[in-house]
Amino acid sequence: MTRAALRCHITQPTASMQLRELSLSVGLPLYEVIGKKIHLTDIGKELAITARAMLDEWSSFHQKVDGAKGLSRGEVRVAVVSTAKYFIPRMLGAFCQTYPAIDIKLDVFNRDGVIHVLRENKVDIAVMSVPPSDLDVDAEMFLENPLVAIAPSSHPLAKRQTVPLALFAKEPLILREEGSGTRMMAEKFFKSHAIRPRVRLSLGSNEAIKEAVAGGLGCAILSQHALTTKPSDPSISILKIEGFPIASQWFTVTVRGKKLGPIASVFRTYLRETSKEIGENGL
Repeated sequence: MTRAALRCHITQPTASMQLRELSLSVGLPLYEVIGKKIHLTDIGKELAITARAMLDEWSSFHQKVDGAKGLSRGEVRVAVVSTAKYFIPRMLGAFCQTYPAIDIKLDVFNRDGVIHVLRENKVDIAVMSVPPSDLDVDAEMFLENPLVAIAPSSHPLAKRQTVPLALFAKEPLILREEGSGTRMMAEKFFKSHAIRPRVRLSLGSNEAIKEAVAGGLGCAILSQHALTTKPSDPSISILKIEGFPIASQWFTVTVRGKKLGPIASVFRTYLRETSKEIGENGL
């Protein structure tokens, strides 16, 4: 409550009084205090979503007015899954140079975190490889996301020109955590080939997986975007396995029915256009 009061430039008692008056106006409790912590009720959560939508509409109006005046300024809220952090910041450079008055609020989450901010209407655009099936969204593919298999450079499979899939399937695997887009696509691939992988470890970050592979704990499947391109890590090799890389894509995702402001729409178009150059020239 104190932090909210500071953000609104009012005193804490005033913030508490206004919140009580808002609850009386709605006619239902908006929050409850449990153990000195404030928790929103279901109606309170709905009001928060509605309030954010109202602010989005107001922000969009301001952007349209600025556009009519020949100005381009505002804020775009973008949430990306952790693997996208390897290429999205690079794509933002030219965009920020073209629109220096636009602020990009970029947050990096795991897949569940991205879905949460989409559901709560806390973000304009999300970038992920597997759009949620339990949320009504519009998803637009803009970039390929090949999944590759890696192993320690000293591994016998790293010295082969081609590796049969059946042979690779016998290796202990290190995969991303359950629910991640990379994990879901890898499991879908193995299922389509009637293979039950030997999962030795599940880790929540690409860096941890690369370190585990370099340490000889097993092979792994990662997005090619998660591998450094220059210089490449000499302790890790990409395996040439039959059926690899696993086909996957990156999507821009918005909640269906959400009215994107002019700046967010321009940003989404920019990602689509810039991805063509990446596809032609590589990251």
